[in-house]
Amino acid sequence: MARIVIIGAGMSGLAAASRLATLGHRVTVCEASGTYGGMVGRYERDGFAFDTGPGLLTLPAVYRDLALKTGREPLEDLVGLAPVDPESRHLFPDGSDLALPNASRGGVGQALDAAFGAGSGERWNAMINRGRTVWEATRRPLLEEPLPADPTPLHTDPYPVPPRRGLARLRPTGRWTLSDVAARELGGHPGLTALLAEHALRFGFDPRSTPASATVLPYMEQSFGVWYVKGGLRALADAVYRRCEQRKVEFRFDTRCEEVLTADGRARGIDTTAGPVEADVVISALDANVRHHELTGTAGTPDDRPASAHHADDIPGRFVVLLALRGERPAGTVHRTVVHAADPAAERAGIFDRGAPLAERPTVQVLRPDDPSLHPAGHHTAVLTATVPSTRAYDWAAPGAADRFADQLLAHADAAGLGLGERVLWRVVRTPADTRREHGSLFGSVPRPALPGARGAYLQAATEEYPGHYLIGGAAHPGGGLARVGMSACITANLIGPA
Repeated sequence: MARIVIIGAGMSGLAAASRLATLGHRVTVCEASGTYGGMVGRYERDGFAFDTGPGLLTLPAVYRDLALKTGREPLEDLVGLAPVDPESRHLFPDGSDLALPNASRGGVGQALDAAFGAGSGERWNAMINRGRTVWEATRRPLLEEPLPADPTPLHTDPYPVPPRRGLARLRPTGRWTLSDVAARELGGHPGLTALLAEHALRFGFDPRSTPASATVLPYMEQSFGVWYVKGGLRALADAVYRRCEQRKVEFRFDTRCEEVLTADGRARGIDTTAGPVEADVVISALDANVRHHELTGTAGTPDDRPASAHHADDIPGRFVVLLALRGERPAGTVHRTVVHAADPAAERAGIFDRGAPLAERPTVQVLRPDDPSLHPAGHHTAVLTATVPSTRAYDWAAPGAADRFADQLLAHADAAGLGLGERVLWRVVRTPADTRREHGSLFGSVPRPALPGARGAYLQAATEEYPGHYLIGGAAHPGGGLARVGMSACITANLIGPA
């Protein structure tokens, strides 16, 4: 039996703790805040409840595996789980209205043909098939195994660039980006381009520079589906926390880690605000920058920070508006609606180009769950989310900045016909600055999944930093997002092994 201390009670910390305790280890989790769940938070007021982090679950197989390996129970015995269908509704500036079915490649093709004209579905599905090639080439090394000691093979994008014809053969190929895919494979169609770009923007990726391997994101979503956890995703955090309690994991809340203790080149425990905690293994589930600046005492220069932290100040954040709405949820309302940007070029400049103004009508995701446990009778809720510049690139604390942008998002959604503004009882605005303050991230950035290609620029820090010290969570391999942080916990538990 090893003594294991985990820094952070976010979802990766909870998942790792439950797995390792099931393997027979003595596990202690030290959490700086007073609760668990990390980014999977909850806001409650006047009988309304909201997820403050992710609102939908993809790749539920990760948490199904966790439930089975730690308790021999199906995930559905721990939480209410339901597919979201339609998976999403998309409203475009030209008035096009597109509803995509959940986990149905054929259905998606038919919906695209109906919305954008014959052949649109064929174009899209041909691109998705190439995204499947990326999935098959990288699933094991990028999602199921530790980052290889030599990650060079993952520096090359496995996206199969289609053969070029005519004069195009004379131009150098270079590295394909998502923008190249949209232009050359989707024919530059504005609707299809916006649909592809939305998958990138959601994770803080700039389509103009993100490698074509990011087509794996829509492939995974359309192949494995999107799911809703009844009661919100906080219910999933509650379930994993209960499993930890059943496996006798010790939690120390309001206990901040100050330093990782080492001896003879190996981690030997941590020093906390409540005193030292001795351990045979230390697992850090923290932002890569926080870990290096605060725990190891490094200066934080590009040479001593992990690759995933090099450009963290350029990674966008999420702007969220929680809406308490009067009246019942209108009949026929879909769970997830995406209102696309009026000017995609202006939106990308406002997010990624330093000094450019924010777009007034950006892409906004609207979640309106049909879940009576989240609101008083006769009312309902909505959550608006947009990708925005990080706190380093934009001053979200400037007087009136957050409220003005929230007004713009609400007006943009209502101009598309959602009719939210007239129903608002009250709202809460959350900016990347709030994320940074609450979760310790230096920049309040979007957790991003690892991607192959671009010479390794989109890979995360390796799982094992030095003997006895492991990294999990969104800043470590295989990257951010609820499914991937669960994968990072699984990878680490497998490396440590049973007691």
